[in-house]
Amino acid sequence: QVQLVESGGRLVQAGGSLRLSCAASGRTFSSYAMGWFRQAPGKERKFVAAINWSGGSTYYADSVKGRFTISRDNAKNTVYLQMNSLKPEDTAVYYCARSPTGQALGRMREYDYEYWGQGTQVTVSS
Repeated sequence: QVQLVESGGRLVQAGGSLRLSCAASGRTFSSYAMGWFRQAPGKERKFVAAINWSGGSTYYADSVKGRFTISRDNAKNTVYLQMNSLKPEDTAVYYCARSPTGQALGRMREYDYEYWGQGTQVTVSS
């Protein structure tokens, strides 16, 4: 069974930065694409970013492009989300997820991922 554990969420002022981490269990982490999603209160969970198995390809939602960076360290079984220039509208619970394949292109829907973490709360104050 794959387990994903997010960390790093907290309260931050607008304009600030945070780095989220997602630690994965299992020996095959490096074979799979990973994604980050977020869910604001009362709203649907939405795609934020995805990265392929090697880290060589990354994809972003338009709302975070240029501000967020997804990366991974396969030696540590960890995927990261560096968030800069945070805005109040970035406030949400952030989830990491594992794809059943190594490619991330086009994987922007919840059903493109098979394992999910429990989420970490990010709150951006104005």
